[in-house]
Order: sequence, then structure tokens, then C-alpha cells
Amino acid sequence: MHKRRKTLALAAAASSAVLVASGCSGEGGDSGPDEVTWVINSLPGAWQSISLAGGSVYNVQMLSGTIPFTGQWNPEGEYEFNMDVLAEEPELLNDDPDEGPFEWQFTFNEDAVWSDGTPMSGEDLRATWMMAATPGEEHCNGCDSRGGMSEDKIEEIETDGQTATVRLKEGLADPEWESTFDAHSTSGGFLPAHLAEENGWDIDDPDELGEYYEWLHSTMPEWSGGPFQIVEGDLENEVIKEPNPEWWGDEPGLDRITMQFNDDEGTFHNAFVNGEIDGGSPADYNEDVFTQMEETDNAVTDIDEGETWEHVDFNMGVEEFDDVELRRAIFTAIDRDDIANRNFGAGFPEYELKNNHMFASDSEYYVDHYEGETQGTGDIEAAREILDEAGYELEGDQLTLDGEDIGPFRLRSTDTDVRNTSVQLIQSQLAEIGITANIEMTDDLGAMTSEADYDIIQYGWSGSPWFATNPEQYWHSGSGSNYGNYENEEVDELTEEVTNATDLDEAADNANRAMEILVPDAYVMPIMAEPNYFFVDEQLENVHDNLNSSYRATYNIGEWALADQ
Repeated sequence: MHKRRKTLALAAAASSAVLVASGCSGEGGDSGPDEVTWVINSLPGAWQSISLAGGSVYNVQMLSGTIPFTGQWNPEGEYEFNMDVLAEEPELLNDDPDEGPFEWQFTFNEDAVWSDGTPMSGEDLRATWMMAATPGEEHCNGCDSRGGMSEDKIEEIETDGQTATVRLKEGLADPEWESTFDAHSTSGGFLPAHLAEENGWDIDDPDELGEYYEWLHSTMPEWSGGPFQIVEGDLENEVIKEPNPEWWGDEPGLDRITMQFNDDEGTFHNAFVNGEIDGGSPADYNEDVFTQMEETDNAVTDIDEGETWEHVDFNMGVEEFDDVELRRAIFTAIDRDDIANRNFGAGFPEYELKNNHMFASDSEYYVDHYEGETQGTGDIEAAREILDEAGYELEGDQLTLDGEDIGPFRLRSTDTDVRNTSVQLIQSQLAEIGITANIEMTDDLGAMTSEADYDIIQYGWSGSPWFATNPEQYWHSGSGSNYGNYENEEVDELTEEVTNATDLDEAADNANRAMEILVPDAYVMPIMAEPNYFFVDEQLENVHDNLNSSYRATYNIGEWALADQ
């Protein structure tokens, strides 16, 4: 069964794991426990997702069903508050910074408790906020948040039991205030504050909060605030989840879920046919796997353009890349359409090149920022003209400047079929302008990006329909996720205005103004929004891909169930 639909889908990573026989078990509960195995196509990197190392879709999916959140985008593109966790929809108390602090309020459901029976409270939100803020806020020593832009705007969170009032700093606003602790936030929701106290850490002491942060990221969470809890596992092979006995919502439909880490996508189809795995929503496209799954009788499949978009970036710490003309020439030599067609043309001919870093072509805010640009065209003559005018010379097959060789450069990505094809094409295209690109693959994207261990890189960003924090996260000079260390004062100012806009129209306008500067600066070049596919055994019910979320098909894991036999 195959359907196509148009909807809207953290950076991506890779390593192998041993397949474990499991498969759909139980027949309507009559012959043993209802259990399934779900495959995640790379390693998660850490036990929580706030950090640079843990900020991947693999981590988010591993934790699905355990991290509570205040709301999320559903597959249809509608935002839904989590009324299992909340007593009422969040209330905006003041939206005019000229009248006082921009502020809103969350109130927890009185039944909402952690897996040890401790009630959820405003302190959970306060602790999560301080750990997710950037180091400059000095709430948490040693915290290396992958986000923090929204959190940095918060002046305080006043707590009163199960109520938390969030107040921004003077003069600041937030057009997406509802998103602060939702499924798409830096932490993927919110974390328990009481465990810090139980372990002897004071969350108001930056050093002790840092110790708690490190503990959260390095220790398998035996705690949960969702319908499932992790009962065993590691970060190299798999985790196993069973129902949270303190869960107050609807009873989960499964008794056991094994989430297996396996980057060898070529094994997926055989594992599925043999009953070793029951489904997956991989972060990376693989035409062979998708085609095989489409032709498998008991597989339900789906594919469409997602929120994960591939892009090529420079490391601005490389001396040669101080020259914008060299960067422009390199991007001009890269043929985006060739890359997209080679990777996706056969399985997803509807693909579109991404000409706006923030907005899809069907968005009301879309502006084509690459119209009239040579970047991404693969126009070798145009690239050579740029280099000639900037004083570069081609001596044989080697590009030089003032007699000095340019390059070679390290071209890096994670080891997937799509990125392997892509970087090989880029390597060939750059050779035509006299630049050697040495390909180096990695199975640890988080380490590679956080350490800027590359010269040129291709990877993907994934998110949700929320956009107001993205420009600042991607391009602001103070952002921990601006891995290539791009610096532009005008872009800094505009991205700050995006996050501080009072409404989405104003935010979108400032985002497009930032892109008007960013594109000619040739720091990052989008290729396309990668098509995402998912597959699931038809026996597993209530499983739907959610391209609006990094959680993907696991977004409603508590509702999964096996069909009655």
C-alpha cells in the first residue's frame, strides 16, 4: 500500500548494529505480549537531546514516549496542545512588550506525574529552560545547548506548584511562544527537576546544574513522563521500552517496543520480511529500500517531501574561505539538480530544489532567493570566470592564488547512500575548477559538527513548521549550532529580530531579509528538502508518518497497537 501526500519533517548521523529477531508478536493479546521492533537508522549520540552531541533525530526518536511535552504539530499540519500533560491550553498573559513583560502561563494536569509518582510542576520547566539556554546566560556551567535562542530571551519562570509563568526580558517578544517546551523544542519537551534534588544537585547553582545536565546526557533514563519508559539498552545497539506504570493517560497499546539502531539500510528489507523489524521512519532516503518495501505485500509505505533539507556548508575557520569569491565559485560549480536527480529522480520525481532556507515553495512567506544566482547551477564556465576575476589561476589541474595551491579540502558527511552519491558528485564538480576535495565519511555527525571537524560539509537540518528560532540557530555568530562559525553583524541583527517579532508575518519578513544577505555571502547552500519514507507492517495499527516532526512516525507511540487476529 503506497500513498503520496504533500505535508511539511535536527541534524542527521550513522553506525551499524546487529539485527535482533523479534517482530510483531501476540495475536490480539491471546498468545503472549504485544511487542514490536522499530528500526532507527543511526546512533543517538547521548541520552538527551539538548546537547550538541545529542541533537539528532535519532536521539529524539529513541526517547519517543518518555519525554513529556506541551504540544506538537500533527501529520496534517495542525498544532495540538498535549492535554494529557496540561490542565488547560497555555494562556498568553501579555503580548505587548511596551505594556510590560511579554508573558504566558502553563498549568499542569493534576494527574500528570513522573514515573516515580512525583507530580510534574513548574520547576520542571524552569530547570529545562536553564539547561537549554546558551552558556552566556550563566544558568548552567558545562551545558552545551544546541539551541538556546528562545530560552535566552526568558528573564524568569515563576513557579507556583503546577503552574509556571514565563516572562521574557524587557522589550522582547516571541511569535511562537507556545513552542517553548513542546515536542519540537531544544529538549524535545521538558525534563524532571526533582531528580536533581534527589541526587544532591541544586538547580539554582550553575555548577551543580551542570553536573545534573551531564548526568542526564550520560545516564540511561530509567525515569519517564510519557506512556513508555526505557527498561534496558545502550547507545550502541538498542533500547527497550515498556509501559510506564504511573502513566495517567490512555493505556499504551503495546507491551514492549525494541528500538534498534542500525545504519546498514541495505538490511532493512530482509529484516522486515523475516519478521526481525516491524517498521521504521528513516531520516535518510534510500531508493532501493523504499522500492523493495513498496513491493512487499504486508508493508504499508509512504513517501513525501519532508522537513529535512540537505545543504552544503563551509567551515569559515579555513583560511582560504575568507574569500567570498572562492566560496561563490565553489557553490557555482556544484550542480544541485544533478545531485537531486541522481538521488531522488527515480523514486520521487516530484522533487523541487530548495531556493529558500526557511520556507517551502507553497508557503505564503516563500521568496526565491536563488533566482538569477549562479550558485548551485553547476555552471563551470561561470565558476571559472568568478575565479579569474578574483585573481585565481588554473595551473594544469590545480587552482592557485599568487602561486599557492588552493586546497585540498576535506569534504565530509555521514555515510548514507544519498550523501555518498552527493559528495562524489561534488568531488567531481570541484575537480573541474582545479579543486581537490578529499571525501571523509563519519558515523558521528554530532562530534563532527560540534568540533567543526571539516572544511566543506553536507548534512541535513530537520525541524517542524515552527521557523522563528531557526535563522538565529543556523546563522547567528553566537549560536552553538552555527557550526561553521559564520559571522555577519547584519544577519545577527535580523535573526534576533525574527525571534523577537510580535507576529509571524514580521518574523518571516526579517527571515527573508537575512537570506538576502546570506545567499550572496555563500556560507550555506540548500539542495532540496529530502523526501522521507516510512514503512510499517500492516498488522501494526495507528502508525502514521509525521513529516512535521523529528519524532516522525513515533510521534504517537502510545497509540500504537497490534491488529486483532
